[in-house]
Amino acid sequence: MKKSMMLAAAGVLSISFTGAALAKVEHHAMGHGKTVMVGGAAMYPSKTIVENAVNSKDHTTLVAAVKAAGLVETLSGAGPFTVFAPTNAAFAKLPAGTVETLVKPESKATLTTILTYHVVAGRMTAADIEAKAKAGGGKAVLTTVQGEPITVANGAHGWTITDAKGGMSHITIADVMQSNGVIHVIDTVLMP
Repeated sequence: MKKSMMLAAAGVLSISFTGAALAKVEHHAMGHGKTVMVGGAAMYPSKTIVENAVNSKDHTTLVAAVKAAGLVETLSGAGPFTVFAPTNAAFAKLPAGTVETLVKPESKATLTTILTYHVVAGRMTAADIEAKAKAGGGKAVLTTVQGEPITVANGAHGWTITDAKGGMSHITIADVMQSNGVIHVIDTVLMP
């Protein structure tokens, strides 16, 4: 009994990263190639970004937006990609009616611009971002697939991402490894 309780306690970690790593991470066994829980579902490192995202109850709005923008095939491809994935709560912070307007066929170009602003080419783990920030004097400027930069920095409440409009998002779950990249869950939609 004690052994199984110790294993259960050891299996679920909550790590607050300060200078040594990124954000607040909650998952089973930290490390690359390990299964991470996001939105109540296991995110398997053997599956693609899209294959995992469709199972997260916290990312149903993002998945619907990716489908509406026609990006499923791209994000299911070889990559690798680093995706800063806003939660449903992040989309809910947008002005009323914004999401409904963005997923309409006539808004596909705008939606695609916003979504690709959340993607960086290559696999950038928390350690990679931290190293780039350290080399950049505390900030990492990353160029998104959309073409504009985002700035990642370690703030008073963990790692933040500042978008082109000056908006700020926090990384809430880092290093969700995928077969074609990595996801970092964020709490605010980034705007180019």
